[in-house]
Amino acid sequence: MTTALCDQPGTLLLVGASRGLGLAMASEFVAKGWRVVGTVRGDGITGLHDLADRYPAQVTIEDLDITDAAQISALSSRLSGEVFDMLFVNSGTSNRNQAETIAEVSTDEFVRVMLTNTLGVMRVIEGLQDLVRPAGLIGVMSSGQGSIANNVKGGREIYRGSKAALNQCMRSYAARHAADQRALVLMAPGWIRTELGGPEAPFGIEETVPKLVDTLIGQPGKPGLRFIDRNGESVPW
Repeated sequence: MTTALCDQPGTLLLVGASRGLGLAMASEFVAKGWRVVGTVRGDGITGLHDLADRYPAQVTIEDLDITDAAQISALSSRLSGEVFDMLFVNSGTSNRNQAETIAEVSTDEFVRVMLTNTLGVMRVIEGLQDLVRPAGLIGVMSSGQGSIANNVKGGREIYRGSKAALNQCMRSYAARHAADQRALVLMAPGWIRTELGGPEAPFGIEETVPKLVDTLIGQPGKPGLRFIDRNGESVPW
C-alpha cells in the first residue's frame, strides 16, 4: 500500500488529540473522510468529545497518559486487532518557565519535560507500532527548535533539548527498523498560535494544519525517517 493513503481515506491513531494542534489535526482528517481514534488524558470533556458527537461513525476516543507505561500497554491491548494506516504522536509539553536555562531548571521540572516529550513519546511508538500496517506511517510532533544546526540564538533550552533528544531517539529507532517499509516522520510544524505556542506565534492553526495533514498523507511509500516541516521540506538536524 504505497499510494493508498493519497487515494482514499484511511484510519489514524492520533495520540494527544484533545486540544490545539492535535484537535485541529483530528478535525482535518475527519473532514477528509478518515476514521480517527484519538487519545485524551483524564476524564474531562474536551474538543475531541465535541468532534466525536458530531461524527460518531468516524471518531473514537481512548484515554491515555503517555507518561504511564502501564496505560500504553493497556491501550495496545484494547486496540488489539485494529489496523491503522497512520500512528501520529502529538503529545508534548514545555517547562513552565520557558526562559530558564539548563543551569536554573529544577530536576523535577527537567524530568517532567523529558519524560513527556522524549521517553513517553518513544514508549508510545514502541508499544503501538504493531498496530500500524507494514506500509503505513509512524510520525511524531517534533519542532524546528529540536534542530541543533538551526540553534543560533538559544532560548527555550529545556524544550529544545527534549525535542533534540526525541529526534535522536527516532534516529535510533529508524536504524533498528531499517528494513521496514513504513514512513517515519519527525514533523516540525512551525511556530503556531496554540496554548503551547503562545499568542505571539506568527501562524494560526487554520492556515497551517491543512498543509501539515496533506504532507503526512503524502509520506507513505517513502520508507525511512524524515525530519520535515509542514510543507514537506527537510529540516536540518
